[in-house]
Amino acid sequence: MGHVDAALAAARTAVRADLADLDAGDLVLVACSGGADSLALAAAVASEARRVGRSVRARGHAVRAGAVVVDHGLQPGSADVASRAAAQCRDLGLDPVLVRRADVAPSPDGGEAAARDARYALLDDVAVELGAVAVLLGHTLDDQAEQVLLGLARGSGARSLAGMPRRRGRYRRPFLDLRRAQTERVCAVVGVEPWHDPTNAPDGGPLRSAVRGRLLPELTAVLGPGAVEALARSAALLRQDADLLDALAADLLDAAGATAADGGTVLDVTVLADAPPALRRRALRAAALAAGCPAGTTTSGHVDALDALVVRWHGQGAVHLPSDARAWRACGRLFLRPSATGPLPPFTHPEE
Repeated sequence: MGHVDAALAAARTAVRADLADLDAGDLVLVACSGGADSLALAAAVASEARRVGRSVRARGHAVRAGAVVVDHGLQPGSADVASRAAAQCRDLGLDPVLVRRADVAPSPDGGEAAARDARYALLDDVAVELGAVAVLLGHTLDDQAEQVLLGLARGSGARSLAGMPRRRGRYRRPFLDLRRAQTERVCAVVGVEPWHDPTNAPDGGPLRSAVRGRLLPELTAVLGPGAVEALARSAALLRQDADLLDALAADLLDAAGATAADGGTVLDVTVLADAPPALRRRALRAAALAAGCPAGTTTSGHVDALDALVVRWHGQGAVHLPSDARAWRACGRLFLRPSATGPLPPFTHPEE
């Protein structure tokens, strides 16, 4: 048996484990940007899709593997980058391979958030269109560490510090245990040429680029080579805690709440006030998100204001929330109204 490069073996093993639950003929799609991480993922998927479930006792079976390349149009020549990424995916044996264009308006953060939203919207559309059971993303251990550091810089809670999940809905991240250097090595071994995004330069582009190019190397130099793995390990532990707290918060909302006919939410203040503060605040944030507030703009200040309506009530007026949502207290109830609906009438119990 010929020698298999260690990085390529690690990539194939990661993909093999991730595809193991798929049935014969299922379609999976690789979200490919043309960078080293997603091209390495495309190469590993092209190899492993033919032998899903293979073991010493089973011959395995084949799943179909394709790719989607999203051209955000944010840089000159982006169409050529997308076309080259698609061609390399086809050369690896992926089929179908689609290129989709997303028009993203420039913004102060370089369009990063808008580009991400547009990318996932297009990936969802293609997955539905083609009947794909999974979309594979090339995020690595380094990406996870960067996510944790960015969360720390923003003063985020456990959910943000928990980083990216291995799976969420149709999305899967097989490479969360691999380092970026391994994906670059895979590309060199299989003979594909990754695109190097100029916005990833340490002194230009979004904040994530500075974290990637300057902060993580400095952190590794000071704390040692295991710093990145330690950050990812912390994220995994926090994700377990956050999952449990989210489930308990959902139970608290069920105990305290009733959904009004026009989409607003009514919550029993007494039930909320009796809950531990950390759990109550988590439930209030979840209620705000359910009322249409975007997660990225719903801050701890908004949650503080909601919490004050529950435990520091002195007749204050409505709380203004992101996306023009509103919250107010009346008759022992907390009301949350999405922006698209009119004001909710005060809730009154029969005995009041």
